[in-house]
Formats: sequence, C-alpha cells, structure tokens
Amino acid sequence: MGIFSSLNREQKEALGLLQIGTFLEYFDLMLYIHMAVLLNDLFFPQTDPHTTSLLAALAFCSTYIMRPVGALIFGWVGDYIGRKSTIIITTVMMSISCIVMANMPTYVQIGITSAWIVTFCRIAQGMSSMGEIIGAQIYIAESIPRPVSYPAVAFINVSASLGALVAVGIAALVTSFFLSWRFAFWIGAGIAVIGAVARTRLRETPEFLEMKRQELKMSLAESNKTLSKKDRQPPKLSWRERFKFKNLRSFFLIYCGWPLTFYLAFIYFSPMLKEDFGYTSEKVIMHNFFLSVVLLIAEFCFAALCMRIHPIKIVKVKSMLALVLMVLLPFLINIIESPTHLFLIQSCLLILSLTAMPAVSILMYHLPISQRFTLASSLYAVAYALMYVITSFGLAYLGNYFGAFGLWFITLPVALAYVYGVGYFERLERRTGHLLKPLYKAS
Repeated sequence: MGIFSSLNREQKEALGLLQIGTFLEYFDLMLYIHMAVLLNDLFFPQTDPHTTSLLAALAFCSTYIMRPVGALIFGWVGDYIGRKSTIIITTVMMSISCIVMANMPTYVQIGITSAWIVTFCRIAQGMSSMGEIIGAQIYIAESIPRPVSYPAVAFINVSASLGALVAVGIAALVTSFFLSWRFAFWIGAGIAVIGAVARTRLRETPEFLEMKRQELKMSLAESNKTLSKKDRQPPKLSWRERFKFKNLRSFFLIYCGWPLTFYLAFIYFSPMLKEDFGYTSEKVIMHNFFLSVVLLIAEFCFAALCMRIHPIKIVKVKSMLALVLMVLLPFLINIIESPTHLFLIQSCLLILSLTAMPAVSILMYHLPISQRFTLASSLYAVAYALMYVITSFGLAYLGNYFGAFGLWFITLPVALAYVYGVGYFERLERRTGHLLKPLYKAS
C-alpha cells in the first residue's frame, strides 16, 4: 500500500512483526472461546440447564475478570521497563497456558480440578492478550507518525480478527473430522512460541526512549547543581501534560462497547441455534466461522477506509447506525424464522460493532506518554471485565423475565455511552486541528 512507502525499514519490520504476533496471540485466545460449546462439557460438571449456563458464563468471564490485575502489572512494566518487554512476556504467558490446556485431563478423569485448571489458564490467556494488543497498538502509535499510524494501528485489529477466524476455522476442522481437540491446542502452543521468538527482534519505541532520556536528564539536573539553570528546567514535552478525567471516561465508555457486541454476535444466539434450529456443537462452530469471515472483511474495509477518511468520522457514523440497530434488535429477534435471518442480524452487529476500531490510535494519542500503557491497559481491562460480567450474567436473568426486550436494559445504555465517548474525541480532534487536516498529500 502506497501510504506505507514513507516508512523506513525498521518501522516496516516492526509493523510486520506486530501484525503477525497479534494474529498468533488472538488465535490462541479465541480457540477456547469458539470451542466452548464442546469443551465446557468436558471440563465442567453437567447439571440443570440454568446452572450449566451459569458455569458456561463463568468459564467465559474468567478470561476477562482478572484483566485489571494484569493491566496494573503489565502497565507498570510497559511504562517503566519498556513496551517491547511487555509484548514478549505476554506472548510467553500465552504459549505456556496453551501447553497446559493441550495436556489437561477432563472432568471425568480428575473431577472439579479440571474446571479450576481451565479457569486459571483462561485467566492467564486473558491477561496476556490484554497486554499484547494494547502493547502492539501503543508501539505502532509511538513509532509511526500521523496520519500513517491511523491505518497501521487499525490493521492490528484486523490481525486479531484474522487470528480469531483461523482459530474458529481450526475448531471447525477438528470437530468436523472428529479429531482430538488437543490437536488444536498443540497448534496454538506452537504458534505462541514462534510469536515470542519473532518479537525479540523488536526495538523500543522512539517516544518511550525519549521519555526515559528526559527523565534521566532531570534526575541528573537535580543531583548535579553545576548544571545550568536552563538544563534544570522541566522539559516542555507532551508526555509531561496531565491527563484529563474526561479523556479517561470517554476512553472507558468506548471500550465498553465491544464486549457487548462480541457476546451478542457469538455467544448469545448459540442456544437458539441449538434449541430452535437443531444445530449440533459442530454446526454452531461452523456458523461462527462464517461470522468471523464477516467481521474480518468489515474490519479490513474500515482499516483501508481510514487511509482516506479520518478514523473518528468513520466511528461516528458507525455509532449512530449501531444505536438504531440496538433499538430494533428485540423486534428483529422476535421475527427470526431461519438460521439465515439470525446470521444476517449477527452480521449487522459485527459490521456496526461498538468498537474503537479504526480510531484506536486517536484514543491513544490523548493519553500521556509516561502513563499511556498503564492507563490504556487498565481502562481496557476494567471495561472488558465489567461488561462481560454484566452482559453474560445479566442477559441470563433478564431473558427469563423480559425475553428479547431484556436486551434493552444493557444495549441501550452502552450504545448511548459509546456515542457520547465518540463525540467527545471528535471534539478533541477538531480542537487540536487534526480533524480538518487532509490525511495524505496528493502524490
């Protein structure tokens, strides 16, 4: 693509390594989620349908519930040791958890211990994936200047979706040909190891190194009184700017959107496919594979589109259309007559997903460099943990009392909050002048 021709060799290599690494990381993360309809029966006790649904929700939420703790740990590593170190550590964590899961005994063999082990592995995978994708996005945003960074960061999300697509594809292949589910996890473990080795070639980001250089300069200035008065003055750099609460609040509200979208598109409708349309677990996985194709195509188109249109404008249009869809969703669910109708609804949810994509880089730029990793990863982790718990457990109860209209109690507040967050960052970009600048000069 022509716009990336302005990058030097080191930037292109870093972009390629991070794209490949994110693909590998999300393959490992999403493998269990898309095979959950099969694996939950192997690792968790089977009781009454309601208890089973709660156990399934627990297995799903375990991936995200400890992410805030991981955000504090990896945020500190990312902000004080380096972006590169965080990316490598999280990739190693993912590979170890995949190796454990590939060799883990089932519930029939060791009882409830299997449920605890798989839950612990899912927690480790969730924590590592959080540090990985935030680290990759920040690394690119700090290494590549605007506006080339807009599509560069957006394509990180495309790589994550591609990893999820291949994961569900492998899951469909394994289940369709009656292969051992362990085979899929051995593939995931091997992929994670390859990703960890490849990422050792990365160098630290220029902005992080400059921040550390300025911190060292200030430390020397305070301890060495012979330095000039000018050298002892705090450097007037952007990373010294104090962050604003409204920035953090809007960042958080935007990131609350994707957990809701993902759960609705991939998890919420699975019981309907099995109970109303007689789908087997294998057919549900294949159904989700085609949904993953839709998501990948949509994200690729949005990433490519932000080469010509400012990302925040794209997200604003998406947010308004998504709000309308959330209002209509219960009515659409009540008129579903075939799996095709359901697939179309799920596809619309994914195309108009409540996500920061393709404006992730814009959100990152409005966080201070010295605390960027900690703040971004913490807000990301808390938003995902909170929303996955609210969505999975909330809809399990709201559906019993209100049917499809119970969705409104969660979807409408989240969609409205998302629209507010997008509008706030649009105003920031307009105020700084970036929204009105042409993205690329005519060649």
